[in-house]
Amino acid sequence: MYTFDSRIRYSEVDEKEHLTLTALLDYFQDCSTFQSDDSGVGMDYLRKMHMAWVLNSWQIDVTRFPKEGERVTIGTIPYTLRGPLGYRNFFMNDAEGNRLAAAQTIWTLLDMEEGIPVNAPQKVIDAYPIGEKLDMEYLPRKIRPAEDGKELEAIQVMKHHLDANHHVNNGQYVRMAMELIPEGKMPWRLRAEYKAQARLGDIMYPVLYSGEDVYTVSMNDAEGNPYAIVEFTL
Repeated sequence: MYTFDSRIRYSEVDEKEHLTLTALLDYFQDCSTFQSDDSGVGMDYLRKMHMAWVLNSWQIDVTRFPKEGERVTIGTIPYTLRGPLGYRNFFMNDAEGNRLAAAQTIWTLLDMEEGIPVNAPQKVIDAYPIGEKLDMEYLPRKIRPAEDGKELEAIQVMKHHLDANHHVNNGQYVRMAMELIPEGKMPWRLRAEYKAQARLGDIMYPVLYSGEDVYTVSMNDAEGNPYAIVEFTL
């Protein structure tokens, strides 16, 4: 297990002064990056090895969104590392140790020169002690949207959407998708499935699938193939 402490900042909250879902996701992404950096297998090491971790899927379940100024602990638990696949939990607790949110993710280690999955080297395996996975509901990785989606206005990938890997950051897909669902209640569950990498200048064509309490946004290319599928439960 790896943890760090923080405090909810004004820049991370919504109109009601609660941490946003996308800011929560950013905390979790930062937590895994900090663990990798502190263990000597961060981005500098991976670049030298011509490797990168690519995120396959998110599931985030929220019990309560903390308010501005609250002190929190963010943690991550790698619970399975098998071949090129890594399975990792995340959590956020309040100052009293109450669970605010829990998440599970699946990652693939890629050889960036060949563009294929590669087994984790021993140094990477040693950097991530395996822990017991969190007690939460584990939903399937794949998201299957309902029928009869509504096509929405196209979105062009801009510079601010990109991360250090020169493609759209995982959290940016969620930010874009959240802008397309009805305003009102904050989603308490997020699922995201990542299928392709969008880069600067690419055009994404969102399709919105509406349910009673579930909204799904498929961020597609011009041929209708998804870059990412994001599902919100309200």
